[in-house]
Amino acid sequence: MQAFISELRRRNVLRVAAFYAAAGWLLVQVATQVFPFFDIPNGVVRVVVIGIALGFPAVLLLSWLYELTPEGLKLESRIPPGESITRQTGRKLDRWIIAVLVLAVVLLVADKLAPWKPAPAAASGDKSIAVLPFENLSDDKANAYFASGIQDEILTRLARVGALKVVSRTSTQHYASSPDNLPQIARELGVANILEGSVQKVGDAVHVNVQLIRAATDEHLWAESYNRRLDDVFGVEGEVAQTVAEALNARLSGAEQQAVAARPTDNAAAYAAYARGRAIETGSYDMPSRLRVLDAYEEAVRLDPRFALAHAHLAIAGSFVYFNGVDAAHVTPALLKQATDTALQLQPGLGEALLARGFYRYRVLRDYPAALQDFQAAQQRLPNDAEVLGAMAALERRLGRWDDAVAHARAAVALDPRNMQTLLSNAIELFAYLRRFDEARALLERAAEIEPDSPSVFSSRATIEQLDGRLDAAAPWVARLPQRYAASDFFIDGPLLQLRWERHWDRAAALAGDALPPGDGPLPLDHTTWIGYILGDTLQRSGHDAEARAAFSRVVRSIKPSPGSTIHIDEARSLENLALAYAGLGDKRAALDTAAQAVEFYRDDAVARADAEVNLAIVQAQVGDREAAIAALPHLLQVPAGLTLGQLRYEPLFDPVRGDPRVQKLLSAPPGAGP
Repeated sequence: MQAFISELRRRNVLRVAAFYAAAGWLLVQVATQVFPFFDIPNGVVRVVVIGIALGFPAVLLLSWLYELTPEGLKLESRIPPGESITRQTGRKLDRWIIAVLVLAVVLLVADKLAPWKPAPAAASGDKSIAVLPFENLSDDKANAYFASGIQDEILTRLARVGALKVVSRTSTQHYASSPDNLPQIARELGVANILEGSVQKVGDAVHVNVQLIRAATDEHLWAESYNRRLDDVFGVEGEVAQTVAEALNARLSGAEQQAVAARPTDNAAAYAAYARGRAIETGSYDMPSRLRVLDAYEEAVRLDPRFALAHAHLAIAGSFVYFNGVDAAHVTPALLKQATDTALQLQPGLGEALLARGFYRYRVLRDYPAALQDFQAAQQRLPNDAEVLGAMAALERRLGRWDDAVAHARAAVALDPRNMQTLLSNAIELFAYLRRFDEARALLERAAEIEPDSPSVFSSRATIEQLDGRLDAAAPWVARLPQRYAASDFFIDGPLLQLRWERHWDRAAALAGDALPPGDGPLPLDHTTWIGYILGDTLQRSGHDAEARAAFSRVVRSIKPSPGSTIHIDEARSLENLALAYAGLGDKRAALDTAAQAVEFYRDDAVARADAEVNLAIVQAQVGDREAAIAALPHLLQVPAGLTLGQLRYEPLFDPVRGDPRVQKLLSAPPGAGP
């Protein structure tokens, strides 16, 4: 063996092996860093690695069989011992090995101190970024959720950095993974920088490739590739977020560094379920999708009971379902409280956990001041989270802090400029409440640019025009909507309101009747109950008194099946609908008492209280207490979320008082004018 090793040394086989290994490692590092800048596929890097590995034994065999001479390669066996120059060749190889090792050290130091930024770092004012959807390069397309989860987690970590402006995922998900119009996308999103990436998952191995680009000039600020095992991939997200923040000259506080580096879970299956929930939640807004989101989050916490982030999102998504009165048997206050408390116990400072507690206090307990405190604390930890800002705006409306609500709503739109839900809700539930209809129209026009054929846009635009007293302007938007809906669908409001305000009683009654469940059984305590009342009112106006009484009675039985039944006060407009149905049946005392009860219940909610006060005035007008109704109108035309001139001018329920000179004076402003 000693003789064999000595012969290996004499023939420079060991030196060739050392040189080849060092040079091969250096070549792989250079390829990994440089290839992404030229859009060379990741597969080429793999070919280089495989080629170097296959060449290693071949080079060793050649160095054993041949000797490098001034005349070229010659078989070792044919060179006389006195003519061999292996010693001189060995000294040359030593110098080459040293040179390669020096280059390797230089590369390592450069990568450590300034990780490959061929273009200069972004200017201090260019700290805005959007993370586009990551491309799924896996053969199994079911892994799209995994790629989506990597993108979402990187974006979430960046959003924790206060020095950055990070656009929300709901605005970026509409774009392709590697688009060729980055400057246009950056303008639409209001950012200077774009992060692109791809994810390839094969078995337990994951390859992640990311690159940071200055959109205006298409300059690459930074790029990196990561090869990890599945159970170690979560660390990549923190590394990417940290490096991107440094590339954009964003200073991180100690708390931000910890938040960016934190690993949400070590359970790959739980993370996959969580990523599936996030992908559905940010891409679909209908209630069946929301229920699928809950299923995904519940699976995530079942697989990893210590997954704090999944518990928090379970509570947030569940509170929305609860607030809308859906799946009450499963989505209970107890379920939401447990998820919220668990998230806070596992990670007391987690921004999403504070957001979850805020939603629990808002949507379940209706403790608005305490909820706002939670939202404010969450906003400190999630400075780029549009959902937090939107929650603050929604809550500030209910507290009557309208200027704050407008400021936070605009900030949410800036961080999530292509979120349809945000644009629509701000138009209908904020600026319309303030009677700032032109600003509402501007938001809806932006929404129409994103989804030109959206029924939500048509319905919202019809509502704005109707509230503004512009029935002619509302008609084309109503015409673009389907004319048949289930009573639980809010889209029915536009066509139904237009028919009633234009006094087409038979057509309105037919639309409402077709939308309701057949028979005379109880109606769901949601929007359906309101349509049930409208059916009765419309039948009454068209002279069908018996059918009208049957419709009103059905509403009463649905809300209060027996005189001693407890009303589920949290259900949508239950007290208001009950009061109106009593008025339709001619029960004046019950109607007035129930309407007043609603005003009292919502005394601490500026939005719901205004709606209840309008409803009380309507009930007063319907049962003959006209003086009280007329006395309330000036206040209702001024208070946010109250009455609009359009409603007072056209709503049939105000017919009993509209002819009074005092009301005519209020209506003297032309359509479209404010109060």
